[in-house]
Amino acid sequence: LTGQVIVAAHASIVSADDINYKENVDLAPLSAYFAGNPIIGSSVTGGAASVFTDFRLHVDGFSRFLIINHGLRTAQAGRLLQRLFEIEVYRVMALLAFPIARKLYPALKTCDRLLYTITNAMTLPDNNDAELLDELTTLAAEVENHISSNHFRFAAASAYYQLVEQRVNDLREVRIQGIQTLGEFIKRRLEPAINTCESISHRFTLLSERVSNASQLLRTRVDIIIERQNQGLLTSMALRAKMQLRMQQMVEGISMVAITYYAASLIGKIAETLHIIGWKVNPGLIEGISIPFILIIIAISIKRIHKIIANTTE
Repeated sequence: LTGQVIVAAHASIVSADDINYKENVDLAPLSAYFAGNPIIGSSVTGGAASVFTDFRLHVDGFSRFLIINHGLRTAQAGRLLQRLFEIEVYRVMALLAFPIARKLYPALKTCDRLLYTITNAMTLPDNNDAELLDELTTLAAEVENHISSNHFRFAAASAYYQLVEQRVNDLREVRIQGIQTLGEFIKRRLEPAINTCESISHRFTLLSERVSNASQLLRTRVDIIIERQNQGLLTSMALRAKMQLRMQQMVEGISMVAITYYAASLIGKIAETLHIIGWKVNPGLIEGISIPFILIIIAISIKRIHKIIANTTE
């Protein structure tokens, strides 16, 4: 089958008599089964077996487990083998996130420094809020990309570590004098790596929240500035409209005077014509009397025009 090998392990089950093993006696001869490496082990399954390993890959690419049988039943032996292989598989799977965490650390520091630079610039009086908001948006996208790209692997690492702890607890280990138990070794070696992964993940989450808070503050400030500008524009437009209304009223007043003048003059001309043809009328008197009536008619007409325009606008 094509694919990538994650874990390869050999396990041997032997009786204590076959290898002359005596518990809590010199364990140095057992290291020969592990190429002379320091061994890790414990008594498991209520003393029915002893398990030894070095948690290292050997020249053949396999890790090794040595199980010394003190009275295992067949089913117990099968469950013990399964738990040991699961511990090895889940341990390696949990460690897959550690190189990613180490690789992300420089990116985390860079993003954190950039956020500090931006937030520090926000306190300066001569900053460009629009440019800072663009930089924050870009930074937020980068941080979220790191989080979304690696969240699954970090979450999986935590889940695998919990499975390792469960399987180790299932072994019911009892210490063998002079060596570490499997649980102690795993806790000392695996827990710091998992803590590093969780720390990087948590710090990215906190960084995302800080970027979001900074963006919200800056966006609020930009909105306030825009609102003030809009308020200024509205005030200016209102003042301009008020001035236009006054000018319009002045024009209307001048227009009323002009229309009244020409209308009265026209009536005066008509009265002069009637006087010439023999009518007993005083052209000047008629022209003067007509002026108030003309003003009233023009005022009423303008008022009606305003009312029609207002109704049309509504």
